[in-house]
Amino acid sequence: MRARPISPENLVEELAQRLGVLANRTRVRVAIDGPAAAHPERLADALVTPLRLLGLPVLRVSAQDFLRPASLRFERGREDPDSFYEDWLDVDGLRREVLDPAGARGSGRVLPSLWNSETDRATRADYVSLPPRGVVLLDGELLLAHGLPFDFAVHLWLSPAALARQTPSTDAWTLPAHSRYLAEAKPLDSADLVVRWDNPAHPALIHP
Repeated sequence: MRARPISPENLVEELAQRLGVLANRTRVRVAIDGPAAAHPERLADALVTPLRLLGLPVLRVSAQDFLRPASLRFERGREDPDSFYEDWLDVDGLRREVLDPAGARGSGRVLPSLWNSETDRATRADYVSLPPRGVVLLDGELLLAHGLPFDFAVHLWLSPAALARQTPSTDAWTLPAHSRYLAEAKPLDSADLVVRWDNPAHPALIHP
């Protein structure tokens, strides 16, 4: 793989411009995918203002607010990597409440959050209306493993050594799930844009 170094500021600018072109006539559903150690939420947050300066309505959504109830997530134990990979994300809820209505032919009526995993209760959030040319920015882990309908996907890739080094010891049990994700979902091939993220201050765009 070839990599082109890019500054964080230029990465945000280039990505915002690409998304602006996609959102010229329709809504756009964007996945900012990466392990927790890559903090994909930070890149998603950084894109909000540049997109709004382009005149695009933006809705920030986090996969963390679409996890399944604890009784389902922890059915096979609290530190089971296969369960983390297969069972934690409420795929149906995310599709039903966000991605389908935010699609080009959807209603535009989107629920920004569904479940608070800390209180293990519904968030009771209000629905919002996403107008034409609106952009949904969704951050999360393992997002490309479930066949969800994204219009553009960014994958923040950490080398195995960097991922192991930057993952807190309390979360080391998730590392096999990320290895499985690379092997089965192949985000390096399926994402529209792959960014090497070993050092967030010095990212690089990866080209096959």
